[in-house]
Amino acid sequence: MKIGNKLMKIPVIQGGMGIGVSAGRLSGSVAACGGAGTISAVGIGYRQVDHFKAFLESNLRAMEEEFQKARNLSQDGIVGFNIMTVITDYVTYVKKAVSLKADFIVSGAGLPLELPKFVKGTDTQAVPIVSSGKAAKIILKTWKKKWEYIPQLIIIEGPEAGGHLGFKASYFEKEEKESLKDLLDSVRAAVAPFQEQVKEKIQLVVAGGIVTPEDVKAALDLGADGVQMGTRFIATEECDADPRYKQKYVEATDEDVMIIQSPVGLPGRALKNPFTVEGAKGRIRCRNCLTPCNPSTTIYCIADALERAVRGDVDGGLLFTGSQVGKIHSMKSVKEIFQEIEAVL
Repeated sequence: MKIGNKLMKIPVIQGGMGIGVSAGRLSGSVAACGGAGTISAVGIGYRQVDHFKAFLESNLRAMEEEFQKARNLSQDGIVGFNIMTVITDYVTYVKKAVSLKADFIVSGAGLPLELPKFVKGTDTQAVPIVSSGKAAKIILKTWKKKWEYIPQLIIIEGPEAGGHLGFKASYFEKEEKESLKDLLDSVRAAVAPFQEQVKEKIQLVVAGGIVTPEDVKAALDLGADGVQMGTRFIATEECDADPRYKQKYVEATDEDVMIIQSPVGLPGRALKNPFTVEGAKGRIRCRNCLTPCNPSTTIYCIADALERAVRGDVDGGLLFTGSQVGKIHSMKSVKEIFQEIEAVL
């Protein structure tokens, strides 16, 4: 598998996780091991002293600092950004990533229809995240018509993923759900007419519920070109979060996982704790970080909730997780995870 002109030694993309869960250290370590490291742009400047006074500026500054950290760790490894379409000042973040010469920009939580406008002609690849063949078709059709741009790869995120999900809340009440294979086949069918127009293969990467080396192999055996993994990389020595945050993922069982309704209007998957079970309390400090949020009506500030958690407040914050977190039993190094994956491929 390749991104741009760089070949991946192991076809694993580390998923972007905010706020501050996947920053320079984690993404750089993944890239150094032959995968692709992803820095989450949302709220990335939360450790900057002027974060509330200069929200955008502090985030842009932190993007540069964390990207340089990842580059230093990985040398010529593959490092990019995850920039959600719903982030306020989306275009500004995208332009910053391109100016830093990021290898790729992953964009989801909506349809990133304008993304090629800013990356075409650069070394930065536009990578959409989709949860259906329908979404893939809309993106590909728009990108081809408006920008003459067809992506090098597409990430297909299934319903077992963590964080914000591209499915309606009612979907998770159904007894029978689409499998990752169903989604892969659906997107492959949507991609087929566009594949005929380019020489290079449009690579399909599956995500959601992939934790163990065996999960990776099973996904590749389905015909995927690669996988995206998020939750497994939280319980690593190199993850940028507080040790108390990381330990919760080692201790968690399948019964500790729940579906929540996020203030941004999307369902999400998170660990059960007093915050998610009992609900948020207190005044909201709005940073205007996500466009769907209305501070006068929102039940809580998701940025504050995620930040509290990543700083170590594991009872009063929000801890996003994939559905298969129960498969994680120990803290490992990123290198160990890649060695274990390589052993089964």
